[in-house]
Amino acid sequence: MMGNTLVATYFRSSVIYALLGMALGLHMAASHDHGQMPTHAHLMLFGWVGMTIYAVFYRLYPDAASGLLPRIHAVLAHAALIGLVVGLFIIYGGDPEGGDPIAAISSIILVLNMVLFAVIVWKGTR
Repeated sequence: MMGNTLVATYFRSSVIYALLGMALGLHMAASHDHGQMPTHAHLMLFGWVGMTIYAVFYRLYPDAASGLLPRIHAVLAHAALIGLVVGLFIIYGGDPEGGDPIAAISSIILVLNMVLFAVIVWKGTR
């Protein structure tokens, strides 16, 4: 059952992130200010695409969704994405000094979380 919950959570969140990314894209288009393009791109890629990939993997390999590691992966994936998007939004909103530490820490968490996902993939696809 944990696998189904994890899959549903990833799919649902991916749609929310996609809608937020699209809303930011529409705002940029309407305002003719594309200064938040990097924020938009990261939100769409890691939010929509990344979370969808995680959902598909855990659906294809339901045994990989059990245990503590997938739960840690899920929490870190969302925390890192939200932190990164907030940091980038602050940076490209004109306050690099305020956003850089948030984006930097979130980026490190994002990379470490990908290492964790690699471990889960290797263990789950044996």
